[in-house]
Amino acid sequence: MDNKKRCKWCNLKNPLYVKYHDEEWCVPNFDETYLFQMLILEMFQAGLSWECVLNKRKDFANSFDNFDIDKIIRYDDKKVEELLKNEKIIRNKLKINAVINNAKIFKSIEEEYGSFYNYLKQYTDGKVIYEINKTTSDLSDNISMDLKKRKMKFVGSTIIYSYLQAIGIINSHEKECFLYKK
Repeated sequence: MDNKKRCKWCNLKNPLYVKYHDEEWCVPNFDETYLFQMLILEMFQAGLSWECVLNKRKDFANSFDNFDIDKIIRYDDKKVEELLKNEKIIRNKLKINAVINNAKIFKSIEEEYGSFYNYLKQYTDGKVIYEINKTTSDLSDNISMDLKKRKMKFVGSTIIYSYLQAIGIINSHEKECFLYKK
C-alpha cells in the first residue's frame, strides 16, 4: 500500500474500497448505464454500508443483467423470486421491486430529457460542486423531491447526495486527502 492520505472513511485494508476511492468516487462519469448502475447500488446501500454494497458489486451486476435497464424493466415475479434466493446479493424484496420500478422511471426521464444526465444538469448547470462534511444539501433535497414525485423509491436526500458524489457531480474528498480539490 502506498503512503497517500485518503478520506477517513476509506478502509485501507480493502483494496476494492481503496480502488473505488482513488479511481471512481467523485470522478465525473455520466455514461447512462453507469448512472443507472450507481442509482441501483446506492438504493441497496440504504441502511447498510457502502463497503458492503461495493463488495457485492460484481454479484449485483451478474444478478441484474449487467444493469441493462431494458431487461430490468421486464423483470417479472419469477425473476424477483430468483433474486430473493440469491445469497450473493442483498435480498430485500422492497429494494428489488424498487429497482424494477425505478428502472421504468429512469427510462421515462431519459426519454423526456434525452438522457438522465441532462435531467441532472438542470439542477447543476453541468458544474461540479465541491463541498465536504455533508450528507444532504439543497441540491440532493430538490432532486430527491422530484424523483419521489415521479414515484421512485429509496431516493431520499441522503441516498441522492451519496449518488451525486458517486457519479462526480459532488466532489467531497476531505482536505487531508490527496484527491482534495477546492
